[in-house]
Amino acid sequence: MKVLQHIILTLIAVFILGACQQNNNQANSSSIDSRVDALLDEMTLEEKIGQMCQINGAGGTVPEDLKTALKEGRIGSILNEVDVAAINEIQRISVEESRLGVPVIIARDVIHGFKTVFPIPLGQAASWNPEIIQEGCRIAAAEAASSGVRWTFAPMIDISRDARWGRIAESLGEDPHLTSVLGAAMIKGFQGDDLTNPNSVIACAKHFAGYGAAEGGRDYNSTLIPPRELHDIYLPPFKAAVDAGVRTFMSGFNDIDGVPATGNAYLMRDVLRGKWQFDGFVVSDWASAWEMINHGFAADEKEAAQRAINAGVNMEMASTTYVDHIAELLQEGQVSEATINQAVREILRVKFEMGLFENPYITEDNQYQFAKPEYLEAAKEAATQSMVLLKNSENTLPITKDKKIALVGPMAHQAYEQLGTWIFDGDSTLSVTPLMALQQEMGDEQVLFADGMAISRTQHTKGFKKAIEQAKKADVIVFCGGEESILSGEAHSRADIDLPGVQNELIKALKQTGKPLVLVVMAGRPLTIGEISEYADAVIYAWHPGTMGGAALADILLGKANPSGKLPVTFPKVVGQIPMHYNHKNTGRPANPHSWTQMYDIPVKAPQTSLGNESHYIDAGFTPLYPFGYGLSYTSFEYANLQLDKEVYGKDETIKVSFELANIGEMAGDEIAQVYVRDLVGSVSRPVKELKAFKRVSIESGDKTTITLEIAVQDLAFHNIDMAEVVEPGDFQLWVGGDANAELSASFSVQ
Repeated sequence: MKVLQHIILTLIAVFILGACQQNNNQANSSSIDSRVDALLDEMTLEEKIGQMCQINGAGGTVPEDLKTALKEGRIGSILNEVDVAAINEIQRISVEESRLGVPVIIARDVIHGFKTVFPIPLGQAASWNPEIIQEGCRIAAAEAASSGVRWTFAPMIDISRDARWGRIAESLGEDPHLTSVLGAAMIKGFQGDDLTNPNSVIACAKHFAGYGAAEGGRDYNSTLIPPRELHDIYLPPFKAAVDAGVRTFMSGFNDIDGVPATGNAYLMRDVLRGKWQFDGFVVSDWASAWEMINHGFAADEKEAAQRAINAGVNMEMASTTYVDHIAELLQEGQVSEATINQAVREILRVKFEMGLFENPYITEDNQYQFAKPEYLEAAKEAATQSMVLLKNSENTLPITKDKKIALVGPMAHQAYEQLGTWIFDGDSTLSVTPLMALQQEMGDEQVLFADGMAISRTQHTKGFKKAIEQAKKADVIVFCGGEESILSGEAHSRADIDLPGVQNELIKALKQTGKPLVLVVMAGRPLTIGEISEYADAVIYAWHPGTMGGAALADILLGKANPSGKLPVTFPKVVGQIPMHYNHKNTGRPANPHSWTQMYDIPVKAPQTSLGNESHYIDAGFTPLYPFGYGLSYTSFEYANLQLDKEVYGKDETIKVSFELANIGEMAGDEIAQVYVRDLVGSVSRPVKELKAFKRVSIESGDKTTITLEIAVQDLAFHNIDMAEVVEPGDFQLWVGGDANAELSASFSVQ
């Protein structure tokens, strides 16, 4: 009885505490709104427009023209300034010398680390581990904030289905559910629990919306997205960002069905603020307001400003259409005072939430320790979990320490290149390369090095001779290739995504030595390695793994760590298969492995019907090189005994999925168990499979565990033939397994 009373009293206390916290949050929000309104009432039109202006920093100085603008309250935010003394002077002028004392927000692209660089976001997504991704962003925020940066333009949560697009490196892959979960983790890592904490950095969900569908994989290009696909595929990660508490959004460069994102009132007013009730603010991408002139959506800068602010863009980055034209637009009645006030109100609210008015300055502590040991350890663990084992013939890996390794390739000892794209502040002197790590683990005599190529784009064979000589002396060859960091990222789209330069030729030459060959790929995108991987006995995809990439790779090569990464994107065999993604729709004539005929097997003068008349390429088939979710381990896992708690569910219920996962190999390992669902018949055609749940599980050799995952029936909703978001009654199929080709299956119905 006493135990029951204690439980009841505890529950009452928790309820009261929760209610008090809720009341405190509401009171704090009300207080901020009051302060915002009071400040807004005091502002002149020029000062309001100033809050809507973001300019590029001067690189460690505060020029006289900038001082004047700050004193007059004509700057709302500055990006790309990381000199603490300059930032403090900027804030001092803004707070102490301007009429109203409004501080500025200092912004920077802190995408996957500051000084301590983590794997590129696409690589981190291969870990399928929101906890380690959140921790990486927490570390990035702490390091960036120590240098005065309090706003980052991350996460990029564009669904990315085209490996030619350079910015796929910055994405979290092709799947809405995985991107939603991992994007929310990044936001929580950057922002923390309290925006006033000086170590917190406000996050920015970008690019709103659909930028990952850039036509042909060409950056800045138009996107051709049907409305239903926009809502069901491209928008869910942004809704998850709102739910995670993100405080800013960034509009994209792209147009959607002819309407540039920066002038898209439907996205920013109807969806973001109306349907989702977002109350933070939106910043344009770099000069994207001005670029609406190039789109042909605005005749001149004045019209560009009118379209952007009326659509809902609060702050303009880099270009000056707002500061040059909003006053005139107001006078002409093309922009209302209410629109201007609301735009500024949302900016000021975030500044108050950040505590900038109370604490605008940064401690000038030259003793701040970047790359702390615990930071480097977290970066190493993230890199380890991100690496994906794609092939391991005859247990080539792991390599025992008694073997002599020939380490070859243009990425084997490239401290800068392994950091990847978007690392403005990354310190390559901190990098541990594969050569450094392997020599430390095995000694110089056991690791024979010859890069064979100076860089990934080398187009001559002058270095081949030494590389082959080293290979002949070794027991196993480890080839570290891929692409330099500059070959992916913004404005670095590629039409040919094979290994660049003469890497393929070097791999073939090394294979002729007869030694086992391990191919390690460091890249910012999926590369079409299908043909060349046939020359390799083992393949590891390491992405651009960041500061500790070499140490992580050495642990995996030598068996100190068991690879556990899974692909967050589908790998095509050849570039001509793009776009290729696992959650595609079926056709009326779906491809059939039993009737598909390869081009060179077609009889001469064969009748057209001999090919089956199905959806495939006669030269590349219809399957990818590697499916979404794929990744091997040094051990083996077995799925069994799949059970659902019910056969029929109501629309407000939760599906409980349980299954057994056994480690039937000889080494402890992590498996990422994945659950996929298909709605068999709908008012519109539905994807053949959709990821709905996943879990990373650690299992000792010989052990077995029962896993239970839950899926809300509401998560099966989609936009029906009338564009209403609904869960339609009907029959569903569910699969569990280690990738999108999972076979263990069960059925259920929704009524």
